[in-house]
Amino acid sequence: MIRRVAYLSMHTTPLAQPGIGDAGGMNVYIDRLARTMAARGIEVEVFTRRTDPAQPEDVVVAERYKVVHITAGPEEPLPAGALADGVQEFALGVAKWAGANRADYDVVHSHYWLSGWAGVIVKQQLGIGLAHSFHTLGRIKDANRARSQAPESLLRIATEQEVIEFADCVIASTPFEFEDLVGHYGTKPESICISPPGVDHKMFRPGSRAESRDKLGIEFGPLLLFVGRIQPLKGVDVAIETLAEVRREHPLARLVIVGGPSGSDGEAEIAHLRQLAMQRGLENAVVFRPPETHEVLADFYRACDVLLVPSRSESFGLVAVEAQASGLPVVAADVGGLAYAVSDGQSGFLIDDFDPRRWATAVNSIVGDSGLADRFSEGAVRHSERFSWEATADRLLELYSGIGPTSSGLGVTS
Repeated sequence: MIRRVAYLSMHTTPLAQPGIGDAGGMNVYIDRLARTMAARGIEVEVFTRRTDPAQPEDVVVAERYKVVHITAGPEEPLPAGALADGVQEFALGVAKWAGANRADYDVVHSHYWLSGWAGVIVKQQLGIGLAHSFHTLGRIKDANRARSQAPESLLRIATEQEVIEFADCVIASTPFEFEDLVGHYGTKPESICISPPGVDHKMFRPGSRAESRDKLGIEFGPLLLFVGRIQPLKGVDVAIETLAEVRREHPLARLVIVGGPSGSDGEAEIAHLRQLAMQRGLENAVVFRPPETHEVLADFYRACDVLLVPSRSESFGLVAVEAQASGLPVVAADVGGLAYAVSDGQSGFLIDDFDPRRWATAVNSIVGDSGLADRFSEGAVRHSERFSWEATADRLLELYSGIGPTSSGLGVTS
């Protein structure tokens, strides 16, 4: 029986607002999973790197769920790419905290490649099983990156390969990620477990479009929506170009972009997108909004006509599932986990290239046909029902139970 779990999230904290910096779907995943596990009586600690000297050692988020800050390198915000030198210090800090607090963990579950590296060390220090979720894979990002983006580091690729070798279970969000792990990393199929993320159906549910528009101060006209971190990989430029094409048929259409800059090129990407909107004569039709709370985001989903997800790479696409749970049709890139998260022809459309004209055709077919829009809205809600945090917790607890304590513990370093 699983009684206590350690989650490692070195480079970003579940306390952060999703949609800015390094905070995104992974932050939501860890937070919601931790809350679900804690509600079942399981003790959960999420370990993350201290980014401010004033941060307390731990923060109680909910009963049986706390976030623990570990000092590893400078106590200041740093991009994920600058954290490699602090991985060992972070991992040993986790082990020391576990020893000092008599935390007898049944399993450690690491998230992202940096935490996977730390997870291998924690596994060895504490003699417990290691489950790992990559969330994104370096080789897959390289295969789909925009031309303006630098390739992923060789250190990341090598570390991902090592984590695969030492983890007791590698958790894939979808069958497509399973295939990527086998095809691009040579992972043994028997070491991969598939467990998709969930969605909070109490928060994200259908509702009145008119009421949501009134809340948000949105008036008439078709409304397209993009939600996510602003970086070249997310393809926000495709969303803007799509709007330009859509307005040929629907001149009152607008695009709302909800999110903040992410990564070293985030600010430059926002400047590029604003310039692109001006060049297309859309400066008054493209609205940039900062990251929003889940409550406000749910109203955006209910207020809009179509969600655009033009990402060049996605391991899952949690935003697409949240939108569908809210009854919003989705037009998404046919890449990675989006092909699993979106039901093509039932809850929206999957597009296999980034030609704005094809994206606009898909959007126009939804905006211009209320019958199709209603069918997609109903199909979106049905499709989203296969994803829930309760089901995710069930699957992970089953997996955790199969990778109990190991015999390779080296003892806690003091």
